[in-house]
Amino acid sequence: MVHEHFSWLDWAVVAAYLAFTTLAALMLRGKQSTIRDFFMGGHKLPWLAVSGSIVATEISALTFIAVPATVFAAGGNFTYLQWGIGSIIARIIVGLFFTKVFYERQIFSPYDYMESRLGKGARTLTTWFFFMSTVLGQSVRLLVTALILRVVTPTVMIEFSLFGSDIAFNLFSFEMCIVIIVLFAMLWTILGGMTTVIWTEVIQFFLFVGSGILACIVLLASINGGLPEFWRVASEAGKLKLIDLSTDPTVQFTLWTAIIAMPFQNLAAFGTDQLNAQRIFCCKSPQEAGKAVIFSSFSLLITVLMLLVGAGLYVFYYQNPPSPAELEQFKLDKDSIFPVWATFHLPSGVTGIVLAGAFAAAISSIQATLAALAQTTLSLFYARKGFENADQKKLVHQSRIMVVVWSVGLIFFALGLEAIRGKLDLLSLAFGMTSYTYGPLLGTFLLALSPLKRSIRGAAIGAAISILLVFTMRPELYNILSAFHIITPERGKELLSLMPNFAWFFPITCIITFTCGALFEPTMRLLKDAFGTLSTKKKHLS
Repeated sequence: MVHEHFSWLDWAVVAAYLAFTTLAALMLRGKQSTIRDFFMGGHKLPWLAVSGSIVATEISALTFIAVPATVFAAGGNFTYLQWGIGSIIARIIVGLFFTKVFYERQIFSPYDYMESRLGKGARTLTTWFFFMSTVLGQSVRLLVTALILRVVTPTVMIEFSLFGSDIAFNLFSFEMCIVIIVLFAMLWTILGGMTTVIWTEVIQFFLFVGSGILACIVLLASINGGLPEFWRVASEAGKLKLIDLSTDPTVQFTLWTAIIAMPFQNLAAFGTDQLNAQRIFCCKSPQEAGKAVIFSSFSLLITVLMLLVGAGLYVFYYQNPPSPAELEQFKLDKDSIFPVWATFHLPSGVTGIVLAGAFAAAISSIQATLAALAQTTLSLFYARKGFENADQKKLVHQSRIMVVVWSVGLIFFALGLEAIRGKLDLLSLAFGMTSYTYGPLLGTFLLALSPLKRSIRGAAIGAAISILLVFTMRPELYNILSAFHIITPERGKELLSLMPNFAWFFPITCIITFTCGALFEPTMRLLKDAFGTLSTKKKHLS
């Protein structure tokens, strides 16, 4: 069993990390007397810390697990890195222009800005888009981390009597692993709001970067022939391929996707998704906020690191075929390559550091999620200036309550997702959820920025059209049709193979939403004038 290779020393390392971060959260929380202290760190946080926090939120356990597994798999290579071009372009635009817009107003989120320009309906619409994509996406990240924790933990039965009934449960069951992870994220968020979130994420940033570097060094050292042999085997297998100039829209990682489509995705991610944008509001000035966003582009170096780990794993297992126990785990979960290798082949203590890095990445993402969900939820119940006029101590207390509520909600949503993921491909839905919402979010934001005569009703119509369009071109529809035997699974796969990859949905749905919002009022006026003229002619004829 895998957990037998996870020693007491590894557990001591993980426990030390959790204890140290909790202590740091207590020491760094600062004053939390107002809602701006809780959700914005009082506009006093240094931009370097904020930049590290942006990276920590962006890098989740999925980066540690999915990126190496993608490279390791048949046909896997480095072409995923091309998408970093669009990411850098977008961060520069957000850093230079979006941050100035946000700091012109005393706001808490991009949704507040959209309300100020388009009306309250805009904030309600975009906040619900944020809820949809964030809860589902973060539930998947929580699932992935819980699965890792479950793999390395033994069965520990707890038995007790309650009201005359004997109760027994496994302390490290899958359900309890979810609860444990969320509890730590919830505790650190409650202790000091965004100040604690950002400083603990800085700690986590150094841990997961260090653990990734450590894993890469050990991997290269364990390959017979060292770096030259690694380069030869990985190159011959096509693992180091970096550029794909294919013009086929169904190919996922191409240079054209990176340059044209991915800037839209990243503009939405860093400029309109509160999960990332909330950090912009924690800096002392728009200039410092801009630097924080632009310098967070160094997160691509972490992606490079994990791509190297994936290639290294391929070469390692090429030279050292996996044991039966490893093969059994790979069959259970094809994405478990990295944690299984770390558990079986790293020395005691080092394994704990690497897996603590994965937990750090996951918990940092969940911390940020809880803070963003709590803030946007409270915003729905207050007018745009309501935070300034309300009782600040009461608001801080309500914020902590919302963190707890969303923690419970995230736990139940992750459990529900796990319960039904065998019936429908909901994991695919969660990973691609941003393709439903990011385009409409960005389109609405650009509409708010524009000087045109604009309509939130038109934007809502455009968003509805966009969501329906994406739904017809993503796996969810065909999984549902297959589940009800309307089409065969083979026919579903055949139809999906003809669809463009999801990255192209970002610019398409953004343009649809913006265009509908900009043309709705002029179109309504033209129709009104046309019907008015027709009515006048009828009166004359009569």
